[in-house]
Amino acid sequence: MNSDSIVYEDNHLIIVNKAPGEIVQGDKTGDEPLSEAIKAWLKEKYAKPGNVFCGVVHRLDRPVGGLVVFAKTSKALARLNEMFRNGSVSKRYLAITRNLPPREQDRLKGYLTSTERNNKSYVSATPREGAKEAILSYRLIGSSDRYHMLEVELETGRKHQIRVQLSSIGCPIKGDLKYGDKRSNPDGSISLQAHRISFIHPVSGKLIDVTAPLPHADPLWQAFAEAVEANDRNTQPLRGQADGNED
Repeated sequence: MNSDSIVYEDNHLIIVNKAPGEIVQGDKTGDEPLSEAIKAWLKEKYAKPGNVFCGVVHRLDRPVGGLVVFAKTSKALARLNEMFRNGSVSKRYLAITRNLPPREQDRLKGYLTSTERNNKSYVSATPREGAKEAILSYRLIGSSDRYHMLEVELETGRKHQIRVQLSSIGCPIKGDLKYGDKRSNPDGSISLQAHRISFIHPVSGKLIDVTAPLPHADPLWQAFAEAVEANDRNTQPLRGQADGNED
């Protein structure tokens, strides 16, 4: 990890622009998680002699890039956990799809179940045993000859929620073979970014509102840069707040 990936930092929290392929928290792969890389970075930066605290507040899927919030103090961790649970954190995503959505703007509601066997989620229109309600809003903010840029805001945070719900309306995310796209991206990523996050600081009470830069080395993301910048300037989140974690 390098300092270029740090989007915001103060005494209580740090917000990182995660690269696709990085994992937020340790898993069975044994690869170094971002949480440990941040600990090492903080230890070196501040020449800390002992252990460094870095609390995981929420996660992103491994092939997804974008903003992840970590707590640097136990006080901030407890308060941020509660804020994510009660819906006082707004998280907006950008998704590139090959297909045009059926409506320019819509609110999708379904019921998600997940299986450990293939690490996949499934959505149904009606409730079923073990399913959790999943709601998101999206709007179309730009189109090219072959691709379309959607802004997505979660009302709930379920496993793979954006991926499976967009796929359910015929708009799998570019590169997402698991949920129906035709081809993988060369780097193994999917074209989904946790682009903007805003909340009231859990300790200072000031507004934190940050955005992630679009992937600079990807010409497709850059083709939508003007549309994204205009959208960031001129719009508020689709709804006031979003909650939960996307695993």
